[in-house]
Amino acid sequence: MDQQQDASNTPKSTDPQWERSLLEKVALAAVKEQTTARRWGIFFKSLFFIYMFAILGINVYPKIKSNLGGDDKYHTAVIDISGAIAEDKEANAADIIDSLRDAVKDDQTKGIILHANSPGGSPVQSNYVYEEIRNIKKAHPELPIYAVVSDICASGCYYIASASDKIFVNPSSLIGSIGVIMDGFGFVDVMQKLGVERRLLTAGAHKAMLDPFSPPKADETQFMQSLINQVHQQFITAVKTGRGDRLKETPDMFSGLVWTGEESIKLGISDAYGNDDAVAKNIIGAEKLLNFTQQKSFLDKMSGKFGASFGHALGSLLLTPSIR
Repeated sequence: MDQQQDASNTPKSTDPQWERSLLEKVALAAVKEQTTARRWGIFFKSLFFIYMFAILGINVYPKIKSNLGGDDKYHTAVIDISGAIAEDKEANAADIIDSLRDAVKDDQTKGIILHANSPGGSPVQSNYVYEEIRNIKKAHPELPIYAVVSDICASGCYYIASASDKIFVNPSSLIGSIGVIMDGFGFVDVMQKLGVERRLLTAGAHKAMLDPFSPPKADETQFMQSLINQVHQQFITAVKTGRGDRLKETPDMFSGLVWTGEESIKLGISDAYGNDDAVAKNIIGAEKLLNFTQQKSFLDKMSGKFGASFGHALGSLLLTPSIR
């Protein structure tokens, strides 16, 4: 009797079946918790990758047009000319010309604004855009093309702007610099002081023309001066052709000087005061601004940077004219 009572009062914790059941429950709960944690981990990782692919997609396939306000049927196309003008820069002839052509093809484009904010750059790139603008004006005389200057429009930028119908400025804008520059360095005296000997072999009498480690030669210097004089004259001719009798020529107009927007109007280098909004609304008559500036994709930018690094390294060894 006592033995049976003791057996009935034995705690359940001594029951092997109960312990096994408890362990199974604990193990099952741990597995469920791990499964839940794994599912949430997969969810957040998937969300992260979707976000990254979305960002990559936006950069790889950027939108060319961006609406800057307004709901009118017609719009004013805006094309940015910003930064140095060069083939390996964002302000390059190919992209600017593509932007112009896209704007012209759009039936709702009532006029084009070249938003100019550049110190200049390559005369070749500038001439390409200049000629494209003049060709568009011949083919579409009813479509106005205006240049609107913000901070600066100098040299190559002004080369381009001079092809437009009118140039609008801010009183404090800097504009002009109608000139050409070719610069470099000479290290002959430094090499002599350091005891460094220059060993140079060439095939062709002028193959090492203006070599920075060799003394300058009078005939080569004269030749290069005549070269940049030719480029300068091409620049002057383009400006005179574009601006016509609006220019009030002075002895220093084509000397490379820059003027404020206020002074430039007096000289006929520009026409009037105005910004993008005012020109679109009051001059063109289409208040809505639509930006047609070509946007490079993420991959293009990356490949361009690698190419530009190589090009810059190569270009640093050569002398090239620049209208800046």
